[in-house]
Amino acid sequence: MLGIVKKIFGDTNERDVKRLMKTVDLINTLEPKFEALSDEQLQGKTAEFRERIEKGETLDELLPEAFATVREASRRTLGMRHFDVQLIGGMALHEGRIAEMKTGEGKTLVGTLPVYLNALLGKGVHVVTVNDYLAQRDSEQMGQIYNFLGMTVGVNLTGMEHADKQEAYACDITYGTNNEFGFDYLRDNMVLYKEQMVQRPLYFCIIDEVDSILIDEARTPLIISGQAQKSTELYYAADRFIKRLVPEEDFTVDIKVKAVSLTEKGVAKAEKAFGIDNLYDHAHVTLNHHIVQALKANVIMRRDVDYVVTEDEVMIVDEFTGRLMAGRRYSEGLHQAIEAKEGIEVQNESMTLATITFQNYFRMYRKLAGMTGTAKTEEEEFKKIYGLEVLQVPTNRPNRRIDMPDVVYKSEEGKFKAVVEEIVKRHKEKQPILVGTVSIENSERLSEMLKRKGVQHKVLNAKYHEEEAEIISRAGEPNSVTIATNMAGRGTDILLGEGVAEVGGLHIIGTERHESRRIDNQLRGRAGRQGDPGSTQFYLSLGDELMKRFGADNVLNMMERLGFEEDQPIESKMITRAVESAQKRVEGNNFDVRKIVLQYDDVMNQQREIIYKQRRELLESENIKQIIIDMIKAVIERVVEAHTADEIPENWELQDVAEYMNAKMLDEGAITKDELWGKEPEEMVEYIFSKVMTKYDTREEALGPEMVREFEKVIALRAVDSKWMDHIDAMDQLRQGIHLRAYGGTDPLREYQFEGFEMFNQMVASIQEEVATYIMKAHVESNQERQAVVDESKISTSGEPAEKRPVQRGDQIGRNDPCPCGSGKKYKHCHGQNA
Repeated sequence: MLGIVKKIFGDTNERDVKRLMKTVDLINTLEPKFEALSDEQLQGKTAEFRERIEKGETLDELLPEAFATVREASRRTLGMRHFDVQLIGGMALHEGRIAEMKTGEGKTLVGTLPVYLNALLGKGVHVVTVNDYLAQRDSEQMGQIYNFLGMTVGVNLTGMEHADKQEAYACDITYGTNNEFGFDYLRDNMVLYKEQMVQRPLYFCIIDEVDSILIDEARTPLIISGQAQKSTELYYAADRFIKRLVPEEDFTVDIKVKAVSLTEKGVAKAEKAFGIDNLYDHAHVTLNHHIVQALKANVIMRRDVDYVVTEDEVMIVDEFTGRLMAGRRYSEGLHQAIEAKEGIEVQNESMTLATITFQNYFRMYRKLAGMTGTAKTEEEEFKKIYGLEVLQVPTNRPNRRIDMPDVVYKSEEGKFKAVVEEIVKRHKEKQPILVGTVSIENSERLSEMLKRKGVQHKVLNAKYHEEEAEIISRAGEPNSVTIATNMAGRGTDILLGEGVAEVGGLHIIGTERHESRRIDNQLRGRAGRQGDPGSTQFYLSLGDELMKRFGADNVLNMMERLGFEEDQPIESKMITRAVESAQKRVEGNNFDVRKIVLQYDDVMNQQREIIYKQRRELLESENIKQIIIDMIKAVIERVVEAHTADEIPENWELQDVAEYMNAKMLDEGAITKDELWGKEPEEMVEYIFSKVMTKYDTREEALGPEMVREFEKVIALRAVDSKWMDHIDAMDQLRQGIHLRAYGGTDPLREYQFEGFEMFNQMVASIQEEVATYIMKAHVESNQERQAVVDESKISTSGEPAEKRPVQRGDQIGRNDPCPCGSGKKYKHCHGQNA
């Protein structure tokens, strides 16, 4: 079918290459002119191009001259002149595509063309590699071209100092790894001052080995985790305190909006019980939060209605269906407060502070491109998920590599014996051999067999370091035998040693087919670079994982019927085709899995974008007064709406509205039920709002605008960070158990989207309420310091979810230890005095 389509419409890849060749011809005509320029004149081109951009010229219009400039600069600094096909690759990258270029075609050099062109805009270009060694190597080597042309180059490495990172990101071009760019983005959205951010807005990114990063690692989320500043003991202390309070006298309850508030009497009792002067002081925000959650747990949350306790575990009951919601936990510490109330072990978990997948991080760049030797087999995924089209760039010289049919053995033992015999035979002829294995275990097994045969060899296990790159680069020397897991040494060229071409070039042996054809093609592609001779062959056994998947039993029965021995192979193109069709099916399944993961992550991503955007506004605004006022008004509107929903005004719960406002924003008795009587809901909102604003203005006058502005930032940032952190945890819990909804005939993804949206709205309301209460109630006596909501010494970054670690109830705090609430007092004088 595809052949017929190609005949009618022509091959789009071929058409694109022909189109780009016209520009290549233009660049080639410019070459003599650029060769004649002095170093100074060539270097002056950068300033000239930038000036022309300011006057309105586009990058596309500048491309031929810019590419000619880079080609000439490369010839002078590195002694390397870009081939015509490399110019085609460079244009594909500039157009925001994936350039598929075979191994040895010089992808690293290709990148210099679009990188230089796009860096002229001064917005920063990021070049992403798979490891720190390659980032350092490429930034130093290719940096010679950029530096010659007056551009700055930075490298962003793991563990770099903050100031060094800022400097690297301020450069025209920044090299680094996918992990480090992603983690820096997350860390930037946790800083307390805008000056602490390292990244600029994400503009253009070129990913080297794009398939490895955007497909193989797509499902691995980047996670920053840490221990939240919450003490397990504090939940129990708050619970003991709450159980001594008198309803109505010490606290009021508003069932409608599920809110509880301490009265002034209750606040005084709390201050006495915990040995503090002011419960609403910013230093006691954690304690206050614990008391409120303990109140909710004891007064609002009902056992066997809202939750049940089974086997020392608190399980949430779905209010609509009455079903137990396995895996779900209440957020913001409410679940822990219920655990304390019920006298069972409090699960104070290691918290996820920030998380993002590579899929969503890289989709934030305004322009994205990538290079790899193998992308065509995954073109559908690149297009659907990232909007990236693949252009297969022709090789500079015709490919002379011979790909032999697969050989299949009955057992693994027979297969490995045959591999060793083949290595010994070719080794005698001094032909270099690279053996690819799918696991470290198999590479070690093969190594032991070769040692027994006395064959000198090197073993690589994809540890990504300089020594490995050195070893892989020598794999083409005469007599060399290198065993490597499939991904080892990616990004390093294998050059043929003297006399190797005469004995057939580098020979590649694959000891198993990978579930992805792309990984097999990467291994094959190590041989036959730049028109060199080379050969490849895969050795399979019926015990291999992939062989089992496509029905190895039929082949095994056939081999046994025909009397095949262990070491007697079947060499058949039919089996090769069958394996490839099995690989296509597995690739399709894997794509579906990644697509589903992305659909779930997209829910979180939309929420992340909103929160990070608002957080950035908080950081970058000198004055957030209007944001605070809008939050206060939103809280008032929500409370009034909840209590005036009845069509009959006589049924409106005006006493509850007055009590809520007095407890959370005004002073006791500031508003009465009678003052609200007879007013429409909108009038009530305006009346309450004007009273709150009068108090707000008085406070601002007394404290001074400068102190109030900074205090507002302290409160707002803390509320956003702590609530967002709890929300991530709650969404994670929801995600864990959502698949069970499928048994009830509902679509888990839709349920996740719906519930996630509801939870997000609740979080926003919770942020607004906390900010409004602290702004209106806290006693501010001195300038407040912005503080992170987690202990920075306990923050860790990883590509895997943090292991949930319950803190045992038996963890005792010494009476003379500092109190975990952060008051600075000894435990016995603070939360320990009632213990």
